[in-house]
Amino acid sequence: MTETHAITKFYGAMWCGDTRRARRWFDDNNVPYEWIDVDKNKDAEALIKSLNNGMRSIPTILFYDGSKLVEPSASTLEEHTKALGIKN
Repeated sequence: MTETHAITKFYGAMWCGDTRRARRWFDDNNVPYEWIDVDKNKDAEALIKSLNNGMRSIPTILFYDGSKLVEPSASTLEEHTKALGIKN
């Protein structure tokens, strides 16, 4: 794993079940990320809305290669992180 993987940015809020599930998946699989709480960071909330056609869709995860996942399932996280070489 290279240091560039550490710049994966994970936008969400802890009241959101999908956010908690995806964070648990990242943590359980030792996938590094930067956590950004959109309830506490209004600039992050605005960014998420701009990326998601005005919707406050969380979690939104931005990867080092510019790819984005929104409200992903565990299988989608598994597939995407393996494809990027973040997870074996």
